[in-house]
Amino acid sequence: MNKWKTLHSEYLHKSSFGNIRIDCCELPNGIVIDDYYVNEYSDWVNAVVITKENQIVLVEQYRHAGKDYFLEVPAGKKEGDETHEEALIREVKEETGYTSARKPFFLGEFWVNPATQNNKVKTYLILEAYKAYEQDMDDTEEIIVRLCDFENFEKQILSNKIKTQLFTVTAYYMAKNFILENRHEKS
Repeated sequence: MNKWKTLHSEYLHKSSFGNIRIDCCELPNGIVIDDYYVNEYSDWVNAVVITKENQIVLVEQYRHAGKDYFLEVPAGKKEGDETHEEALIREVKEETGYTSARKPFFLGEFWVNPATQNNKVKTYLILEAYKAYEQDMDDTEEIIVRLCDFENFEKQILSNKIKTQLFTVTAYYMAKNFILENRHEKS
């Protein structure tokens, strides 16, 4: 297979949130797509945060495009010269007030939606978390912290009893798999 050729690009919108680009692309078979839209966003990090009591720390917040409240794992993007891990720890602290003495485990990195977006999400697992701080949110954030039994959260996902998004579901199953694999290795 051959890649598409970009004949030209033009930005329709640029902001600190993200950019919208329109590309004119030539496919390997010669077909030209004059208006292929690409959303450019920063990469972000997210984390499954599990307390010493085996509860998953979630954030509930309004998502305008979905026009409802969603239960999600804490997430955000890097600021300045932060590493991804530093950004993750800061975001979890700001959004939830939780921290851990243990180093986060890196679970994986995935493209968000490479059909129309250029960004990736890096997923981590934080174990033995505890509340040590008050939330310190941005002016545009209104977040309620919710705790749920880690094992019971799967039932809520599978029964559609909660509104969540794909990145939370993926992160949860990655964390669950990591925990199961490491239990077996210790046995």
